[in-house]
Amino acid sequence: MRVFKFGGASVKDAQGIRNLAGIVSGEKDDLVVVISAFGKTTNALEIVLRTWMNNEDSYKDHLENIYDYHDSIVEELFRSDNPVKIRINNSFSDLKNHLTTAAKSDYDFEYDQIVSYGEIWSTLIVSEYLNITGNNNIWTDIRKVLITDERYRDANVIWDITSDNVRRVFNPESSQLFVTQGFIGGTLSGHYTTLSREGSDYTAALLANILDAESVIFWKDVPGLLNADPRWLPDARRLEQMSYREAVEMTFSGAKVIHPKTIKPLQNKNIPLYVKSFIAPLEEGTVVVAEPEVKRIIPVFIKKENQMLISFLPKDFSFVMGDNLAGLFSLFFRYGIKVNLVEASAVSIDVCIDDERLKIDALMNNLHQEYTAIYNDNVEILTIRHYNAEAVEHITYGREILLEQRTRSTVRYVVRKL
Repeated sequence: MRVFKFGGASVKDAQGIRNLAGIVSGEKDDLVVVISAFGKTTNALEIVLRTWMNNEDSYKDHLENIYDYHDSIVEELFRSDNPVKIRINNSFSDLKNHLTTAAKSDYDFEYDQIVSYGEIWSTLIVSEYLNITGNNNIWTDIRKVLITDERYRDANVIWDITSDNVRRVFNPESSQLFVTQGFIGGTLSGHYTTLSREGSDYTAALLANILDAESVIFWKDVPGLLNADPRWLPDARRLEQMSYREAVEMTFSGAKVIHPKTIKPLQNKNIPLYVKSFIAPLEEGTVVVAEPEVKRIIPVFIKKENQMLISFLPKDFSFVMGDNLAGLFSLFFRYGIKVNLVEASAVSIDVCIDDERLKIDALMNNLHQEYTAIYNDNVEILTIRHYNAEAVEHITYGREILLEQRTRSTVRYVVRKL
């Protein structure tokens, strides 16, 4: 058994789906294919959600644009009498009905009920295209298999129930090829959940772990893992091999090429991860394993944008240690705020977090009686693994450094452009 994961960029149009079918048809082992929403569908559904929550009728136009996008792909891939068109129409009708009749609830809850449709539409279309091209498969609704708690937008998997479900549903005796969704799950009460943005990687890793897969391949629009985002540093180079530990360091620092939770399920069972190009599938890509062959180490550059640097100072000048520190971090968790960098002194604590104003405002309201907060918005975290002086100069030039952290192998900066 192997697990393939295709991201949104690889299935953004009809040609991408044809390319996927070509890759899958060459696979001889039993296979589970995990697929993200088409292109930028998740972003588009987020706009639908936001306008709907704001009582703006424009959500209907945004949803209609999403429908037209999917319908155009269906028209290009299938004959007019193919039943997939009816299934897509019915699914869109279900979402429209929810938007018309449901009472607006908590934002995170509604996010998962609405945005999760993107993966359903993409997999219905891909599964049917594989069937008509001779790649017979079983389409599986992962929301009924991958069971989570009710922590919406960042759900935790209930492992024992999910494991039993996965082994029962993805049984090679039923089919040699399965198509399912990444990113989404479901609760025992029947509501939809998501595993946080880019969570399709994590889905693939979970399935691989439970099914004792031989390997996992992520098919992306890059030739493998690179030492920088090429949209930021055009001279980025491919990394031939990487250890699990190095991959965890990269994802923790903000590298978007792999979801942060992906590595642990693979490392636990020593399952190799390959990151390859869907454009050039025969090229080597990058392999992530426990003990890579020793190669010449080059600096790895990671940028995390849309950050806010906040300094919390206790009004009574108490030390920010012990109970104070524990209390602060429990509040971060309660409000769903992920701390990307932290530095504590005797009377203050600096944290760098994603700039999510609704969550931050709620946190500030809770803390305003005990703490003074000073913040800088529109900042970035720049990280260099295996740094040297030239690498530091390369990415900090023209930026104001607000905070710096160094270890033997990693340097991190919170910066603002001058």
